[in-house]
Amino acid sequence: MQYIDRVLSKYKPINLKISLEKCNFGQQELLALGHKIAGCSLAIHQNKVAEVLLKPVPKNIKEMQSFLGFSSCYRNHIRNFANTTSSLSKVCSKDVVFEITKERRDASERIKNELTNAPVLILPEFELPFKLYIDAACSQGLGEALNQRQILYGEPREGVI
Repeated sequence: MQYIDRVLSKYKPINLKISLEKCNFGQQELLALGHKIAGCSLAIHQNKVAEVLLKPVPKNIKEMQSFLGFSSCYRNHIRNFANTTSSLSKVCSKDVVFEITKERRDASERIKNELTNAPVLILPEFELPFKLYIDAACSQGLGEALNQRQILYGEPREGVI
């Protein structure tokens, strides 16, 4: 309760008002901006993923931009995001004819698959060891992931930091 008092005490000097009817205190998890925040972890809210899974492969530039914009919100959860979406981004350029090739269709399906199997992001515990994974095999850039084994949801699991 002391933390709530400390936070709320900062509101008064700047004349910021809150609606208590819209506030929830003592929650174990919170849904915000398409994410599920629980303790020290951040996961993709699966209702948002379900929406994009139901949509077909984008058929025009506007749909592709929408798909890429949505996916980009979760880029920290998607392995090799820049590499996977590079062919999709190219088709949004003004001087490129919009065409869905097998490569682009596969890239769109890979993104959808990554969204459904996205890792939970966690805060680091500095007294535990870290694992650094590096991927320099792609021509688009360098990829890396910093992981740590922690107790997540009651069992030991490796999470991405």
